[in-house]
Amino acid sequence: MTVAPDPALAVPPLALTMGDPSGIGLDLTLDLWNARAALKLPPFLFIGDPEALGQRAKQRGFEAPIATATAESAASIFAAAIPVQPVPLAEPATAGAPSSRNAGAVITSIETAVALTMAGRAAAVVTNPIAKSVLYDAGFGFPGHTEYLADLASRATGGPVQPVMMLAGPKLRSVPVTIHIPLKEVPTALTEDLVYDTALITATDLKRRFGIASPRLAVAGLNPHAGEGGALGIEDDTVVAPAIARLKAAGIDAFGPLPADTMFHDAARATYDVAICMYHDQALIPAKALGFDDSVNVTLGLPFIRTSPDHGTAFSLAGTGRGRRDSLLAAIRLAHELALHERSAG
Repeated sequence: MTVAPDPALAVPPLALTMGDPSGIGLDLTLDLWNARAALKLPPFLFIGDPEALGQRAKQRGFEAPIATATAESAASIFAAAIPVQPVPLAEPATAGAPSSRNAGAVITSIETAVALTMAGRAAAVVTNPIAKSVLYDAGFGFPGHTEYLADLASRATGGPVQPVMMLAGPKLRSVPVTIHIPLKEVPTALTEDLVYDTALITATDLKRRFGIASPRLAVAGLNPHAGEGGALGIEDDTVVAPAIARLKAAGIDAFGPLPADTMFHDAARATYDVAICMYHDQALIPAKALGFDDSVNVTLGLPFIRTSPDHGTAFSLAGTGRGRRDSLLAAIRLAHELALHERSAG
């Protein structure tokens, strides 16, 4: 059962990062703010370069009112102007032409959003897309957004943080246990502890932030037909099933291992709140097939809420006005909803 958050609760504005300033993030930020009243958009504080934002608006053929703001003043400014906490770029941003010289500002935007949220001044972090290759050229030492956010959280709390990636759409929530590794490495990387810990973090955040009192976890098998009793692989019996037994012993409604090819039709999805999958494509293919434009990337296991649109920088669309705002809109709305749930839960 899902418990609705108290609509009378108030939360601080969201911290919206700049993302790569040559990508689609500036366009989507402008488009959403322009439609803020019709969309009933919760207020956000944009953390990035105000000149880049203004220039992108001019490239698109309109003026955007921009006001320097803090987390505390953003909500009162939001109706009349885009509230921006400035993070200056090293060089002007050109739509569609990323520069590693601006990587420092991209990283600073993320760090600032996390710091504001962990201090309680912002309700959640919503990240515009970054180009990892551009950051790598500038010496960025993390595989991506998620790992960097976990590192920031670990440094802030002084303890280990295990991030869990979830794709949340209107028809499916799915979690990959292993993520960005070659498929041939999955059987070795997949351990009972990893399956258990990933599912436990997922269940905990579904209760605390999604308002689901007793989350139901459908756990996919690794092999075709969940191993067919060992005939098609032993990992489902030796790794996945023991993890599920531990989850049940911990009071979590988890079941499986299930054949992945029968988990995602309408009737099957009605029986669970989240699908725990064993590898990247097993989770993301059904999630994107069922909600390509409005799925949200949510990072679970962090001491703060983080959502992101489920797409990249789309450099070829930057500045053209052809980018779809659906996923960033869904990320903003979900972040606000999760913040309300978390405040309701105390």
